[in-house]
Amino acid sequence: MFSLETVSVVIVGYLLGSIPFGVIVAKRMGVDIFSVGSGNPGATNVLRSIGKPAGYTVFILDFVKGLLATVWFKLGLVAFSGDPNLALWGLPAAVLGHTYPLFSKFKGGKGVATAMGGLLGVMPGCLLIGLVSWLVIFVTTRYVAVASIGFGLSLPVCSMVSYWSVEDKSGQLSKVILSLLIMAWIVWRHRSNLQRLKDGTENRFERKTKD
Repeated sequence: MFSLETVSVVIVGYLLGSIPFGVIVAKRMGVDIFSVGSGNPGATNVLRSIGKPAGYTVFILDFVKGLLATVWFKLGLVAFSGDPNLALWGLPAAVLGHTYPLFSKFKGGKGVATAMGGLLGVMPGCLLIGLVSWLVIFVTTRYVAVASIGFGLSLPVCSMVSYWSVEDKSGQLSKVILSLLIMAWIVWRHRSNLQRLKDGTENRFERKTKD
C-alpha cells in the first residue's frame, strides 16, 4: 500500500521531470527543438542543433531536476518521516516525467541526464562508476547513444556488487531492482539509435582536427 508520502514524492518527482528545459532553452534562442536535428528535446540534440552553451545548460538543468526529485523532501520544507526508500520513488518518477512531460505534450527526451541526477541522490557510487563508463565509451566510440547504453548497463553491475559486498542488505535489493529498471529504460529509449547503428546511419561526434 502506497503511503501519502510516497504518492507525494512520485507526483512531485513527475512534475519536476516534466519541466522541458530543452524546449525552454531552445525557444529562448528562437529555435523549435522538435523541428531540428533528431527532433529530440534532450541535451544532445540541443548541443548539436544550437551549440555547446545551450546543450550544457540543458544537461545541467535536467541533471538538477533529477537530483531534486530525490532530495526535496529532505530539505525541511515538509515534515516527512525520513523513510530512505522515498528517494527510490522520486528517481523513476522524474525520469518518467522527463520522457513523457506533462508540460510538453508528453514529448520528451531519453532521461539519461535526469537519471544521472537522481542517482546522485540515491546511489552516488554507482553514478560515479557509470559516468566513468560513459566517458570511456564515448571517447572510444564518439557515439553518445552507445555511451549512454553503457552507462545504463553499468548500474545493475555496480548495485549487485554492492549488494553482495555489504553485511547490512536493508534497502540494497530495492536499489538493485531500481538499477535494472533504469538500465532497461535507457536501452528501450535508445532502440532507434540501436537500429541506426545497425544501419550505419547513427550520428557521431567527430574529433576536432587542427589545420
